[in-house]
Amino acid sequence: MNKKQLISFGIILILAVSIILLSFSQPGQEYLVSSGTEYDVRVINGFTDNSSLPLVIWCASEHRDLGGRALQERDDFSWRLRTDMWGKPNFICTMKWDQKRKRFEAFKVQRDVRRCSPLRKCSWLVTQNGFFFSSDDVNWKKDFSWP
Repeated sequence: MNKKQLISFGIILILAVSIILLSFSQPGQEYLVSSGTEYDVRVINGFTDNSSLPLVIWCASEHRDLGGRALQERDDFSWRLRTDMWGKPNFICTMKWDQKRKRFEAFKVQRDVRRCSPLRKCSWLVTQNGFFFSSDDVNWKKDFSWP
């Protein structure tokens, strides 16, 4: 084997070992193995009577600005993302309703690759009472309140 072949073999060996080690990651590190997985994220206006006052949303990640929208009752704002091996992307949304404003992580890889599975669906229902999460659009759990 010449020097170039030896270097190429070494690089391939390192990559192979890295992939094998990633498959045995520690609990809580599943996002490393889930690299390249697609997720659907959805934020729904769940207010019961806000026809004259929409829920305003603006979402972005480090590299992707999704823009903003004014959501009327039952309108939703949704997008699809693909995770990477560095635990990205994380999406932050800013919500505004009347005088209330709340910034929250609509998708955080370390938190959501587990709880959005197996359907790879992450839904948020925003109401007067707070922010509710679901991975199936049936069972909702309150994550936090408005400030």
